[in-house]
Amino acid sequence: MPDSYDAVFIGAGHNSLASALHLAASGWKVALFEQAAVAGGAVKSGAYTLPGFQHDWAAMNLSLFAGSPFMKAYGAELARHGLEFAPVSSPFASVFADGTWCGVSTDAAATRARIAQHSATDAATWGRLCAGFPAEASHLFGLLGAKMKLRALAYFGFKTLRAKGLIGTLDMGQFLLQSPRQWLNHTFESPKVQAMLGAWGMHLDFAPDIAGGALFPYLEGMAAQAFGMVLGKGGSDTIIRALCAAITARGGHIETGQTVTRIVHSGGKASGIVLADGREITARRAVIANVAPRALPKLTGTKTDFDTKMTAFAHAPGTMMIHLALSDLPDWMAGNDLKSFAYVHLAPSLDQMARTYQQAKAGLLPDEPIVVVGQPTSVDPSRAPAGNHTLWLQIRMAPGEIKGDAKGEIAAKNWAQAAEPFAQRALDILENYAPGTHAKILGKRIVPPTELEADNPNLVGGDQICGSHHLAQNFLFRPMRGHADGSTPIRNLHLTGAAVWPGAGLGAGSGYLLAQKLTGK
Repeated sequence: MPDSYDAVFIGAGHNSLASALHLAASGWKVALFEQAAVAGGAVKSGAYTLPGFQHDWAAMNLSLFAGSPFMKAYGAELARHGLEFAPVSSPFASVFADGTWCGVSTDAAATRARIAQHSATDAATWGRLCAGFPAEASHLFGLLGAKMKLRALAYFGFKTLRAKGLIGTLDMGQFLLQSPRQWLNHTFESPKVQAMLGAWGMHLDFAPDIAGGALFPYLEGMAAQAFGMVLGKGGSDTIIRALCAAITARGGHIETGQTVTRIVHSGGKASGIVLADGREITARRAVIANVAPRALPKLTGTKTDFDTKMTAFAHAPGTMMIHLALSDLPDWMAGNDLKSFAYVHLAPSLDQMARTYQQAKAGLLPDEPIVVVGQPTSVDPSRAPAGNHTLWLQIRMAPGEIKGDAKGEIAAKNWAQAAEPFAQRALDILENYAPGTHAKILGKRIVPPTELEADNPNLVGGDQICGSHHLAQNFLFRPMRGHADGSTPIRNLHLTGAAVWPGAGLGAGSGYLLAQKLTGK
Protein backbone atom coordinates (compact mmCIF):
# COMPACT_ATOMS: atom_id res chain seq x y z
CA MET A 1 0.00 0.00 0.00
CA PRO A 2 1.15 3.63 -0.47
CA ASP A 3 2.44 5.42 2.61
CA SER A 4 1.44 8.93 1.58
CA TYR A 5 -2.03 10.46 1.33
CA ASP A 6 -3.66 13.86 1.27
CA ALA A 7 -5.73 13.07 4.39
CA VAL A 8 -5.19 10.37 6.98
CA PHE A 9 -7.93 9.47 9.45
CA ILE A 10 -7.48 7.99 12.91
CA GLY A 11 -10.62 5.93 13.40
CA ALA A 12 -13.36 4.99 10.96
CA GLY A 13 -16.52 6.04 12.74
CA HIS A 14 -19.38 7.33 10.62
CA ASN A 15 -18.16 10.94 10.86
CA SER A 16 -14.72 9.95 9.59
CA LEU A 17 -16.27 7.94 6.78
CA ALA A 18 -18.56 10.78 5.74
CA SER A 19 -15.66 13.21 5.80
CA ALA A 20 -13.45 10.83 3.82
CA LEU A 21 -16.10 10.30 1.15
CA HIS A 22 -16.52 14.05 0.61
CA LEU A 23 -12.74 14.52 0.42
CA ALA A 24 -12.38 11.60 -1.99
CA ALA A 25 -15.18 13.02 -4.14
CA SER A 26 -13.21 16.28 -4.20
CA GLY A 27 -10.13 14.54 -5.54
CA TRP A 28 -8.25 13.96 -2.29
CA LYS A 29 -6.35 10.74 -1.70
CA VAL A 30 -7.60 9.42 1.67
CA ALA A 31 -6.80 6.59 4.07
CA LEU A 32 -8.55 5.53 7.29
CA PHE A 33 -7.02 3.44 10.07
CA GLU A 34 -9.39 1.83 12.58
CA GLN A 35 -8.22 -0.15 15.59
CA ALA A 36 -11.38 -2.29 15.77
CA ALA A 37 -11.94 -5.31 13.56
CA VAL A 38 -14.67 -3.49 11.64
CA ALA A 39 -15.29 0.13 10.72
CA GLY A 40 -18.18 2.13 12.14
CA GLY A 41 -17.41 2.70 15.80
CA ALA A 42 -20.65 2.27 17.76
CA VAL A 43 -22.55 1.73 14.51
CA LYS A 44 -22.14 -1.96 13.87
CA SER A 45 -24.33 -5.04 13.72
CA GLY A 46 -23.78 -8.74 14.26
CA ALA A 47 -25.06 -12.07 15.54
CA TYR A 48 -24.32 -11.27 19.17
CA THR A 49 -26.66 -13.91 20.62
CA LEU A 50 -27.40 -16.77 18.21
CA PRO A 51 -26.75 -17.44 14.51
CA GLY A 52 -29.35 -15.77 12.32
CA PHE A 53 -30.21 -13.06 14.86
CA GLN A 54 -28.79 -9.70 13.76
CA HIS A 55 -28.39 -7.12 16.52
CA ASP A 56 -27.26 -3.47 16.49
CA TRP A 57 -24.33 -3.21 18.89
CA ALA A 58 -25.18 0.30 20.16
CA ALA A 59 -26.75 2.72 17.66
CA MET A 60 -30.08 1.75 16.11
CA ASN A 61 -31.97 4.90 15.05
CA LEU A 62 -30.73 6.23 11.70
CA SER A 63 -33.22 9.09 11.34
CA LEU A 64 -30.60 11.83 11.66
CA PHE A 65 -28.45 10.22 8.98
CA ALA A 66 -31.39 9.75 6.63
CA GLY A 67 -32.35 13.42 6.95
CA SER A 68 -28.85 14.90 7.02
CA PRO A 69 -27.29 17.34 4.54
CA PHE A 70 -24.63 14.69 3.93
CA MET A 71 -27.28 12.15 2.92
CA LYS A 72 -28.86 14.72 0.63
CA ALA A 73 -25.52 15.09 -1.15
CA TYR A 74 -24.44 11.44 -1.23
CA GLY A 75 -27.62 9.40 -0.73
CA ALA A 76 -27.88 8.25 -4.35
CA GLU A 77 -24.25 7.13 -4.36
CA LEU A 78 -24.65 5.25 -1.07
CA ALA A 79 -27.81 3.56 -2.34
CA ARG A 80 -25.81 2.24 -5.30
CA HIS A 81 -23.45 0.70 -2.75
CA GLY A 82 -26.22 -1.08 -0.86
CA LEU A 83 -27.59 1.44 1.65
CA GLU A 84 -31.18 0.54 2.46
CA PHE A 85 -33.47 1.96 5.12
CA ALA A 86 -36.45 0.46 6.92
CA PRO A 87 -38.99 3.25 7.56
CA VAL A 88 -40.89 3.28 10.85
CA SER A 89 -44.41 4.66 11.14
CA SER A 90 -44.68 4.03 14.92
CA PRO A 91 -41.45 5.47 16.33
CA PHE A 92 -41.83 5.50 20.11
CA ALA A 93 -44.07 4.96 23.10
CA SER A 94 -43.92 4.87 26.89
CA VAL A 95 -45.66 2.42 29.19
CA PHE A 96 -46.77 3.04 32.76
CA ALA A 97 -47.19 0.92 35.86
CA ASP A 98 -50.98 1.19 35.83
CA GLY A 99 -51.18 -0.62 32.49
CA THR A 100 -51.63 2.46 30.31
CA TRP A 101 -49.39 3.79 27.58
CA CYS A 102 -48.91 6.69 25.19
CA GLY A 103 -47.08 6.79 21.88
CA VAL A 104 -46.33 8.83 18.80
CA SER A 105 -46.95 7.52 15.29
CA THR A 106 -47.10 9.24 11.92
CA ASP A 107 -50.89 8.92 12.04
CA ALA A 108 -51.54 12.34 13.59
CA ALA A 109 -55.14 11.58 14.50
CA ALA A 110 -54.12 8.37 16.25
CA THR A 111 -51.41 10.18 18.21
CA ARG A 112 -53.80 12.89 19.33
CA ALA A 113 -56.34 10.25 20.36
CA ARG A 114 -53.74 8.49 22.51
CA ILE A 115 -52.73 11.75 24.16
CA ALA A 116 -56.39 12.68 24.67
CA GLN A 117 -56.84 9.54 26.78
CA HIS A 118 -54.55 11.24 29.29
CA SER A 119 -55.53 14.87 28.69
CA ALA A 120 -57.81 16.51 26.12
CA THR A 121 -55.96 19.76 26.73
CA ASP A 122 -52.64 18.11 25.92
CA ALA A 123 -54.08 16.64 22.72
CA ALA A 124 -55.06 20.12 21.59
CA THR A 125 -51.62 21.43 22.55
CA TRP A 126 -50.00 18.65 20.56
CA GLY A 127 -52.02 19.64 17.51
CA ARG A 128 -50.90 23.27 17.83
CA LEU A 129 -47.25 22.27 18.24
CA CYS A 130 -47.40 20.02 15.17
CA ALA A 131 -49.01 22.79 13.11
CA GLY A 132 -46.26 25.21 14.09
CA PHE A 133 -43.39 22.77 13.71
CA PRO A 134 -42.48 23.46 10.05
CA ALA A 135 -41.87 27.12 10.84
CA GLU A 136 -39.92 26.36 14.02
CA ALA A 137 -37.93 23.55 12.38
CA SER A 138 -36.32 25.88 9.88
CA HIS A 139 -34.81 27.91 12.72
CA LEU A 140 -33.91 25.04 15.04
CA PHE A 141 -32.39 22.80 12.38
CA GLY A 142 -30.65 25.85 11.00
CA LEU A 143 -29.01 26.36 14.38
CA LEU A 144 -28.11 22.69 14.82
CA GLY A 145 -26.53 22.61 11.36
CA ALA A 146 -24.75 25.96 11.64
CA LYS A 147 -21.00 26.38 11.86
CA MET A 148 -20.10 27.41 15.41
CA LYS A 149 -18.27 30.55 14.36
CA LEU A 150 -19.24 34.01 15.59
CA ARG A 151 -19.81 35.27 12.06
CA ALA A 152 -22.04 32.31 11.18
CA LEU A 153 -23.96 32.68 14.43
CA ALA A 154 -24.40 36.41 13.89
CA TYR A 155 -25.86 35.71 10.45
CA PHE A 156 -28.14 33.04 11.93
CA GLY A 157 -29.26 35.49 14.63
CA PHE A 158 -30.00 38.17 12.04
CA LYS A 159 -32.11 35.79 9.95
CA THR A 160 -33.99 34.60 13.02
CA LEU A 161 -34.61 38.13 14.24
CA ARG A 162 -35.92 39.16 10.83
CA ALA A 163 -38.22 36.13 10.63
CA LYS A 164 -39.46 35.93 14.23
CA GLY A 165 -39.10 39.48 15.47
CA LEU A 166 -37.53 40.48 18.77
CA ILE A 167 -40.13 38.83 21.03
CA GLY A 168 -40.15 35.59 19.04
CA THR A 169 -36.35 35.46 19.02
CA LEU A 170 -36.20 36.02 22.79
CA ASP A 171 -38.80 33.29 23.31
CA MET A 172 -36.72 30.92 21.23
CA GLY A 173 -33.62 31.80 23.25
CA GLN A 174 -35.47 31.14 26.49
CA PHE A 175 -36.68 27.79 25.16
CA LEU A 176 -33.11 26.78 24.27
CA LEU A 177 -32.05 27.47 27.86
CA GLN A 178 -34.90 25.59 29.56
CA SER A 179 -34.65 22.19 31.18
CA PRO A 180 -36.90 19.40 29.91
CA ARG A 181 -39.03 19.62 33.06
CA GLN A 182 -39.50 23.37 32.74
CA TRP A 183 -40.75 23.13 29.18
CA LEU A 184 -42.79 19.96 29.70
CA ASN A 185 -44.51 21.24 32.85
CA HIS A 186 -45.30 24.52 31.14
CA THR A 187 -46.58 22.86 27.96
CA PHE A 188 -48.43 19.70 29.05
CA GLU A 189 -50.57 18.90 32.07
CA SER A 190 -50.44 15.07 32.03
CA PRO A 191 -47.42 13.59 33.86
CA LYS A 192 -47.58 10.65 31.45
CA VAL A 193 -47.31 12.83 28.35
CA GLN A 194 -44.46 14.67 30.05
CA ALA A 195 -42.69 11.39 30.76
CA MET A 196 -43.23 10.07 27.22
CA LEU A 197 -41.40 13.06 25.77
CA GLY A 198 -38.95 13.61 28.63
CA ALA A 199 -37.44 10.16 28.10
CA TRP A 200 -35.73 11.46 24.97
CA GLY A 201 -33.67 13.91 26.98
CA MET A 202 -32.03 10.96 28.71
CA HIS A 203 -30.62 9.79 25.38
CA LEU A 204 -28.42 12.91 25.29
CA ASP A 205 -27.52 13.31 28.99
CA PHE A 206 -30.38 15.71 29.68
CA ALA A 207 -32.12 14.58 32.83
CA PRO A 208 -35.35 16.48 33.54
CA ASP A 209 -33.71 19.28 35.49
CA ILE A 210 -30.66 19.97 33.29
CA ALA A 211 -30.72 23.39 31.62
CA GLY A 212 -30.62 23.34 27.83
CA GLY A 213 -32.39 20.02 27.45
CA ALA A 214 -35.90 21.13 26.44
CA LEU A 215 -34.97 21.15 22.76
CA PHE A 216 -34.55 17.39 22.48
CA PRO A 217 -37.92 16.12 23.74
CA TYR A 218 -39.52 18.74 21.51
CA LEU A 219 -37.56 17.83 18.39
CA GLU A 220 -37.89 14.07 18.86
CA GLY A 221 -41.62 14.34 19.39
CA MET A 222 -42.28 16.67 16.49
CA ALA A 223 -39.92 14.93 14.05
CA ALA A 224 -41.36 11.51 14.90
CA GLN A 225 -44.87 12.82 14.28
CA ALA A 226 -43.92 14.49 11.01
CA PHE A 227 -41.42 12.01 9.53
CA GLY A 228 -41.51 8.81 11.57
CA MET A 229 -38.22 7.07 12.21
CA VAL A 230 -35.67 5.20 10.11
CA LEU A 231 -33.81 1.98 10.91
CA GLY A 232 -31.24 0.25 8.74
CA LYS A 233 -32.46 -2.65 6.63
CA GLY A 234 -30.66 -5.70 7.99
CA GLY A 235 -28.88 -3.65 10.66
CA SER A 236 -27.64 -0.12 11.32
CA ASP A 237 -24.31 -1.02 9.76
CA THR A 238 -25.92 -0.66 6.33
CA ILE A 239 -24.66 2.94 6.39
CA ILE A 240 -21.13 1.82 7.29
CA ARG A 241 -20.95 -0.86 4.62
CA ALA A 242 -22.20 1.59 1.99
CA LEU A 243 -19.80 4.34 3.10
CA CYS A 244 -16.81 1.99 3.04
CA ALA A 245 -17.75 0.68 -0.40
CA ALA A 246 -18.20 4.22 -1.76
CA ILE A 247 -14.85 5.38 -0.37
CA THR A 248 -13.06 2.33 -1.77
CA ALA A 249 -14.71 2.83 -5.16
CA ARG A 250 -13.31 6.37 -5.22
CA GLY A 251 -9.79 5.10 -4.54
CA GLY A 252 -9.78 5.51 -0.75
CA HIS A 253 -7.99 3.08 1.54
CA ILE A 254 -9.44 1.60 4.76
CA GLU A 255 -7.54 -0.62 7.20
CA THR A 256 -9.10 -2.18 10.30
CA GLY A 257 -7.28 -3.80 13.20
CA GLN A 258 -4.71 -0.97 13.12
CA THR A 259 -3.85 1.07 16.18
CA VAL A 260 -2.35 4.53 15.79
CA THR A 261 0.31 5.17 18.44
CA ARG A 262 1.46 8.67 17.54
CA ILE A 263 0.64 11.74 15.49
CA VAL A 264 3.74 13.05 13.73
CA HIS A 265 4.16 16.82 13.95
CA SER A 266 6.91 19.40 14.01
CA GLY A 267 7.05 23.16 13.83
CA GLY A 268 3.39 23.27 14.87
CA LYS A 269 2.23 21.28 11.84
CA ALA A 270 0.97 17.69 11.62
CA SER A 271 2.43 15.55 8.86
CA GLY A 272 1.30 11.99 9.51
CA ILE A 273 0.77 9.12 11.92
CA VAL A 274 2.67 6.11 13.24
CA LEU A 275 0.96 2.73 13.49
CA ALA A 276 1.56 0.09 16.15
CA ASP A 277 3.30 -2.08 13.55
CA GLY A 278 5.88 0.66 13.04
CA ARG A 279 4.68 2.05 9.73
CA GLU A 280 4.67 5.80 9.31
CA ILE A 281 1.91 7.16 7.10
CA THR A 282 2.37 10.63 5.65
CA ALA A 283 -0.51 13.10 5.43
CA ARG A 284 0.18 15.94 2.98
CA ARG A 285 -2.84 18.07 3.88
CA ALA A 286 -4.66 16.79 6.99
CA VAL A 287 -4.59 14.37 9.89
CA ILE A 288 -8.15 13.86 11.15
CA ALA A 289 -8.62 12.20 14.54
CA ASN A 290 -11.99 10.63 15.36
CA VAL A 291 -11.10 10.10 19.02
CA ALA A 292 -12.41 11.14 22.42
CA PRO A 293 -10.81 14.51 23.32
CA ARG A 294 -8.82 13.06 26.20
CA ALA A 295 -7.05 10.69 23.78
CA LEU A 296 -5.67 13.47 21.58
CA PRO A 297 -2.87 14.67 23.93
CA LYS A 298 -1.66 11.09 24.27
CA LEU A 299 -1.25 10.91 20.49
CA THR A 300 0.41 14.30 20.07
CA GLY A 301 2.57 14.17 23.21
CA THR A 302 1.91 17.87 23.85
CA LYS A 303 1.03 19.57 27.13
CA THR A 304 -0.65 22.86 26.33
CA ASP A 305 -3.72 24.58 27.78
CA PHE A 306 -5.67 23.04 24.89
CA ASP A 307 -4.50 19.57 25.96
CA THR A 308 -5.49 20.22 29.57
CA LYS A 309 -9.01 21.13 28.48
CA MET A 310 -9.21 18.11 26.17
CA THR A 311 -8.27 15.86 29.09
CA ALA A 312 -10.94 17.52 31.25
CA PHE A 313 -13.70 17.04 28.65
CA ALA A 314 -16.73 15.73 30.59
CA HIS A 315 -18.48 12.50 29.69
CA ALA A 316 -22.05 11.44 30.34
CA PRO A 317 -23.00 8.44 32.49
CA GLY A 318 -22.61 5.06 30.87
CA THR A 319 -24.99 2.66 29.22
CA MET A 320 -25.45 -1.09 29.46
CA MET A 321 -26.67 -2.95 26.38
CA ILE A 322 -28.64 -6.19 26.54
CA HIS A 323 -29.23 -8.08 23.31
CA LEU A 324 -31.98 -10.70 23.32
CA ALA A 325 -32.97 -13.34 20.79
CA LEU A 326 -36.66 -14.06 21.35
CA SER A 327 -39.18 -16.64 20.21
CA ASP A 328 -41.74 -13.81 19.96
CA LEU A 329 -42.12 -10.13 20.72
CA PRO A 330 -43.05 -9.15 24.29
CA ASP A 331 -46.72 -9.33 25.19
CA TRP A 332 -47.14 -5.85 26.56
CA MET A 333 -49.58 -5.69 29.46
CA ALA A 334 -50.75 -2.29 28.18
CA GLY A 335 -51.81 -3.76 24.83
CA ASN A 336 -50.56 -5.52 21.72
CA ASP A 337 -50.51 -2.26 19.75
CA LEU A 338 -47.15 -1.62 21.43
CA LYS A 339 -45.59 -4.45 19.42
CA SER A 340 -45.52 -2.20 16.36
CA PHE A 341 -43.39 0.52 18.00
CA ALA A 342 -39.66 0.69 17.31
CA TYR A 343 -38.89 2.09 20.78
CA VAL A 344 -40.75 1.52 24.03
CA HIS A 345 -39.45 3.52 26.99
CA LEU A 346 -39.75 2.10 30.49
CA ALA A 347 -39.30 5.47 32.19
CA PRO A 348 -42.61 6.17 33.93
CA SER A 349 -42.05 9.65 35.36
CA LEU A 350 -39.80 12.69 35.28
CA ASP A 351 -39.03 12.17 38.97
CA GLN A 352 -37.86 8.61 38.31
CA MET A 353 -35.62 9.82 35.48
CA ALA A 354 -34.12 12.54 37.68
CA ARG A 355 -33.48 10.08 40.51
CA THR A 356 -31.88 7.54 38.19
CA TYR A 357 -29.61 10.18 36.71
CA GLN A 358 -28.44 11.44 40.09
CA GLN A 359 -27.77 7.91 41.28
CA ALA A 360 -25.67 7.12 38.23
CA LYS A 361 -23.74 10.40 38.53
CA ALA A 362 -22.97 9.47 42.14
CA GLY A 363 -21.54 6.13 40.99
CA LEU A 364 -24.51 4.08 42.17
CA LEU A 365 -26.30 1.35 40.27
CA PRO A 366 -29.79 2.87 39.93
CA ASP A 367 -32.55 1.18 41.88
CA GLU A 368 -34.93 1.56 38.90
CA PRO A 369 -32.84 1.96 35.75
CA ILE A 370 -34.35 3.46 32.64
CA VAL A 371 -34.90 0.75 30.05
CA VAL A 372 -35.16 1.60 26.37
CA VAL A 373 -36.68 -1.37 24.55
CA GLY A 374 -35.93 -1.50 20.84
CA GLN A 375 -38.10 -3.81 18.72
CA PRO A 376 -36.34 -3.66 15.33
CA THR A 377 -37.84 -6.90 14.00
CA SER A 378 -41.31 -5.38 14.28
CA VAL A 379 -40.14 -3.17 11.42
CA ASP A 380 -37.44 -5.29 9.77
CA PRO A 381 -38.14 -9.03 10.09
CA SER A 382 -34.98 -9.83 8.10
CA ARG A 383 -32.99 -9.46 11.32
CA ALA A 384 -34.18 -12.79 12.77
CA PRO A 385 -35.24 -16.25 11.58
CA ALA A 386 -38.87 -16.49 10.50
CA GLY A 387 -41.21 -16.14 13.46
CA ASN A 388 -38.44 -15.06 15.82
CA HIS A 389 -37.37 -11.61 16.97
CA THR A 390 -34.54 -9.58 18.42
CA LEU A 391 -34.81 -7.12 21.29
CA TRP A 392 -32.35 -4.23 21.72
CA LEU A 393 -32.19 -2.94 25.29
CA GLN A 394 -30.40 0.21 26.38
CA ILE A 395 -30.09 0.54 30.15
CA ARG A 396 -29.74 4.20 31.01
CA MET A 397 -28.14 5.48 33.19
CA ALA A 398 -25.28 3.28 34.44
CA PRO A 399 -22.11 4.46 36.22
CA GLY A 400 -18.82 3.81 34.45
CA GLU A 401 -17.25 3.11 37.83
CA ILE A 402 -19.44 1.51 40.50
CA LYS A 403 -19.32 2.93 44.02
CA GLY A 404 -22.38 1.12 45.32
CA ASP A 405 -25.94 0.02 44.68
CA ALA A 406 -28.82 2.42 45.30
CA LYS A 407 -31.08 -0.54 46.03
CA GLY A 408 -28.64 -2.19 48.42
CA GLU A 409 -28.79 -5.58 46.72
CA ILE A 410 -25.63 -5.79 44.59
CA ALA A 411 -22.40 -5.86 46.59
CA ALA A 412 -20.03 -6.02 43.61
CA LYS A 413 -18.22 -2.82 42.66
CA ASN A 414 -16.81 -4.01 39.38
CA TRP A 415 -18.73 -4.68 36.20
CA ALA A 416 -17.35 -8.18 35.76
CA GLN A 417 -19.45 -9.23 38.77
CA ALA A 418 -22.19 -6.60 38.74
CA ALA A 419 -23.25 -6.91 35.11
CA GLU A 420 -25.38 -10.02 35.45
CA PRO A 421 -27.41 -8.98 38.53
CA PHE A 422 -27.86 -5.42 37.24
CA ALA A 423 -29.02 -6.74 33.88
CA GLN A 424 -31.47 -8.98 35.70
CA ARG A 425 -32.85 -5.93 37.51
CA ALA A 426 -33.55 -4.34 34.13
CA LEU A 427 -35.05 -7.54 32.72
CA ASP A 428 -37.31 -7.82 35.77
CA ILE A 429 -38.60 -4.32 35.01
CA LEU A 430 -39.33 -5.44 31.46
CA GLU A 431 -41.10 -8.53 32.83
CA ASN A 432 -43.34 -6.31 34.96
CA TYR A 433 -44.52 -4.46 31.86
CA ALA A 434 -44.54 -7.50 29.55
CA PRO A 435 -45.16 -10.68 31.58
CA GLY A 436 -43.80 -13.84 30.01
CA THR A 437 -40.85 -12.22 28.23
CA HIS A 438 -38.32 -14.21 30.29
CA ALA A 439 -39.75 -17.44 28.93
CA LYS A 440 -39.29 -16.22 25.34
CA ILE A 441 -35.55 -15.63 25.63
CA LEU A 442 -33.56 -17.91 23.33
CA GLY A 443 -30.24 -16.12 23.67
CA LYS A 444 -28.79 -13.20 25.64
CA ARG A 445 -25.72 -10.99 25.45
CA ILE A 446 -24.97 -8.45 28.19
CA VAL A 447 -22.60 -5.62 27.30
CA PRO A 448 -21.67 -3.49 30.36
CA PRO A 449 -20.18 0.02 30.07
CA THR A 450 -16.65 -1.33 30.48
CA GLU A 451 -17.04 -3.58 27.44
CA LEU A 452 -18.49 -0.75 25.36
CA GLU A 453 -15.38 1.30 26.16
CA ALA A 454 -13.03 -1.62 25.56
CA ASP A 455 -14.60 -2.16 22.16
CA ASN A 456 -14.54 1.57 21.34
CA PRO A 457 -12.33 3.83 23.53
CA ASN A 458 -14.35 6.87 22.43
CA LEU A 459 -17.19 5.61 24.65
CA VAL A 460 -15.46 6.62 27.87
CA GLY A 461 -17.10 4.89 30.82
CA GLY A 462 -19.69 3.49 28.42
CA ASP A 463 -20.79 7.01 27.43
CA GLN A 464 -22.47 6.35 24.08
CA ILE A 465 -22.65 10.03 23.10
CA CYS A 466 -18.92 10.75 23.61
CA GLY A 467 -19.42 13.66 25.94
CA SER A 468 -22.10 15.50 27.86
CA HIS A 469 -24.17 18.02 25.87
CA HIS A 470 -24.76 20.34 28.82
CA LEU A 471 -24.62 24.03 27.92
CA ALA A 472 -21.04 24.52 29.10
CA GLN A 473 -19.95 21.83 26.64
CA ASN A 474 -22.23 22.42 23.67
CA PHE A 475 -22.63 24.84 20.74
CA LEU A 476 -19.54 27.13 20.73
CA PHE A 477 -18.02 25.10 23.56
CA ARG A 478 -18.01 21.63 21.98
CA PRO A 479 -15.37 20.44 22.63
CA MET A 480 -14.07 23.87 23.75
CA ARG A 481 -14.31 27.54 22.86
CA GLY A 482 -12.54 28.36 19.62
CA HIS A 483 -12.38 24.77 18.42
CA ALA A 484 -16.01 23.81 17.71
CA ASP A 485 -14.98 23.34 14.08
CA GLY A 486 -12.59 20.54 15.05
CA SER A 487 -9.47 22.66 14.68
CA THR A 488 -6.51 22.21 17.03
CA PRO A 489 -3.45 24.36 17.83
CA ILE A 490 -1.44 22.07 15.54
CA ARG A 491 -1.93 23.04 11.90
CA ASN A 492 -3.41 20.32 9.67
CA LEU A 493 -4.56 18.35 12.73
CA HIS A 494 -8.32 18.18 13.17
CA LEU A 495 -10.70 16.49 15.60
CA THR A 496 -14.00 15.00 14.48
CA GLY A 497 -16.71 12.76 15.89
CA ALA A 498 -19.47 13.14 18.46
CA ALA A 499 -17.27 15.24 20.76
CA VAL A 500 -17.19 18.02 18.15
CA TRP A 501 -20.13 20.26 17.22
CA PRO A 502 -22.93 19.41 16.37
CA GLY A 503 -22.33 16.50 18.72
CA ALA A 504 -23.82 13.05 19.08
CA GLY A 505 -26.35 11.41 16.81
CA LEU A 506 -25.88 9.74 13.47
CA GLY A 507 -26.08 12.88 11.35
CA ALA A 508 -22.47 12.88 10.08
CA GLY A 509 -22.48 16.53 11.10
CA SER A 510 -18.96 17.14 12.37
CA GLY A 511 -17.33 15.02 9.67
CA TYR A 512 -19.22 16.64 6.81
CA LEU A 513 -18.71 20.19 8.12
CA LEU A 514 -14.99 19.54 8.47
CA ALA A 515 -14.67 18.10 4.96
CA GLN A 516 -16.54 21.07 3.51
CA LYS A 517 -14.18 23.43 5.33
CA LEU A 518 -11.10 21.59 4.06
CA THR A 519 -12.30 21.54 0.47
CA GLY A 520 -13.93 24.96 0.48
CA LYS A 521 -17.17 23.44 -0.80
